Amino acid sequence: MLERGTRTSSGAGVKELGVPAVHGSPGLSIEAIDASYRLRNGKQVLRPASLRIPAGSLVAVVGPSGAGKTLLLDALAGVILASEGAVLHDGATCRAHDELDVRIGYVPQDDIVHLALSLNRTLRYAARLRLPSAATDRQIDEAVAEVLAALGLTGLADTRIGRLSGGERKRASIAVELLSRPSALFLDEPTSGLDPATAADLVALLGRIAAAGTTVVFTSHNPTDIDPCDLVAVVAQGGQLAYSGPPALAPGHFGAESFPEIYRRLGEQPEPEYWAERLSALPPDRPRVGGPRTPAPGTERRLGSFGQWMLLTRRGFELLTRSRLTLAIMIGCPAMIIIMFLMMFRPGAFDFAQPSPSTTVMIVFWIAFGGFFFGLTYGLSQVCDEFAILRRERIVGLRILPYLLSKVTLMLPVLAVVDAALLTVLYTTDRLPSLSAAKLGELLLTLLLTSISALTLGLLASASVSSPSQATLMLPMLCFPQVLFVGAFLPVPVMALPGRLLSMLMSNRWAFEGLGDTVGLSHLWSAGGSPLGPPLLASYGGTFNGTVQTYWYVLAGFALVFLIAAGVVLSRKTPKRRRANR
Repeated sequence: MLERGTRTSSGAGVKELGVPAVHGSPGLSIEAIDASYRLRNGKQVLRPASLRIPAGSLVAVVGPSGAGKTLLLDALAGVILASEGAVLHDGATCRAHDELDVRIGYVPQDDIVHLALSLNRTLRYAARLRLPSAATDRQIDEAVAEVLAALGLTGLADTRIGRLSGGERKRASIAVELLSRPSALFLDEPTSGLDPATAADLVALLGRIAAAGTTVVFTSHNPTDIDPCDLVAVVAQGGQLAYSGPPALAPGHFGAESFPEIYRRLGEQPEPEYWAERLSALPPDRPRVGGPRTPAPGTERRLGSFGQWMLLTRRGFELLTRSRLTLAIMIGCPAMIIIMFLMMFRPGAFDFAQPSPSTTVMIVFWIAFGGFFFGLTYGLSQVCDEFAILRRERIVGLRILPYLLSKVTLMLPVLAVVDAALLTVLYTTDRLPSLSAAKLGELLLTLLLTSISALTLGLLASASVSSPSQATLMLPMLCFPQVLFVGAFLPVPVMALPGRLLSMLMSNRWAFEGLGDTVGLSHLWSAGGSPLGPPLLASYGGTFNGTVQTYWYVLAGFALVFLIAAGVVLSRKTPKRRRANR
């Protein structure tokens, strides 16, 4: 069991400890009753654990790597729901249908702040998501100023987070969570990667937060993090709770003289059953029986879907405009592609007097692929770069649809500009046939729909991977089929049956055919003087005989399917709670 330590945890000492009263909610008492967790395949990764954490305690969860410290932390926080047993918050059971209250603060190992924004702007956006939708700008400013002062970050308010030190960034993540005045704050490895002095300062800060009334629970590998704590929980291999109680008594329980020696003892006895037996020898605890959890009193409505979409779009625009490297890539990539097109294709290929059928088909294909490439590259980094932030914001109520729509809304004008620039340069340099304004509009709409479908495919890929490096590896995997099975290098009618079937799943095929229909490839090849025209036309069969509206519907359908699939993937990867037996 966990007994209360001797450190003062009442709010009386807040002023002397230097922590303003940002913690408006009373501390949360937490109780686990034989709480365990199994994966979907049935493997038990957290064995039954019973412990009590009084309100306002500072608690460390320690143990070897891979033992299950984070799982125990997540179970105590209510981020995951126990497969068996229960976790009680203030005596009430966390239920699967509950939405995790914003009064629960959770700081994962990864930073939950955007590096391109200033600290002040980051906290303002976070406050809008976490605080009631009726909060005024003045109230937002006051909340941000309060947490900045509480964590000693006021002087860094206008500093870009990417320029902060590791310890300052960790405090920035904590500041995000303190905005909602949590009753309990959970942190996964907050001192990881910090030098000893910075780690000690951070643990001292957590102690001051606990003394102000907020229950604080964190995981750690560092034995020096444990000394200031009221309570410590030691997790052995196999997810077995090996000890819970005051830090001073922990070495004696393990037959050790110091905390570092506890790790050696855990390595000498890797069997979970051994530590389960030792734990049972501790004085018994009689946990209460929890009832249904009721919503926190006074909880107010937060931003709805429309408000979240608007807020995330504004945040995305600010992130985009403040990242010079990203802007340079987004501008430079289309510019380089347009220049290469000008170098590769000669003017006058669409001239009826001297047509070049092989050139015209390549021009149309590369225009279609250019639009596809723009959308795909813009979408691939949109989700995986901020996955830790998304996962945390999901827990406090962020919806998937406004999140994804904000990405599309942000990129749509950019894609419209680069697609229009591509067509304008090619048209004015005689790389396209003479077309009416209506036909040019058709080309632009087809190309824009191509880019949007590729953007949503990029979002789906970005949602499916675990890191930006994996997203980079996805780029050629997604591009090559869109080159080989579109029908430009080998017409679809002459492909083998598997190739013809696969080509139907390539959005770029329908973009290529739609653009070819608008520029009149069939008419050019059949009426032109080149002997390649009729044979080439015959090999393509009825490829360009559709209507442009049909191609628009198909491309829009691809975009919708990819967007829905991205939403499903994100819903599974970032649930508001992870349910038991996942």
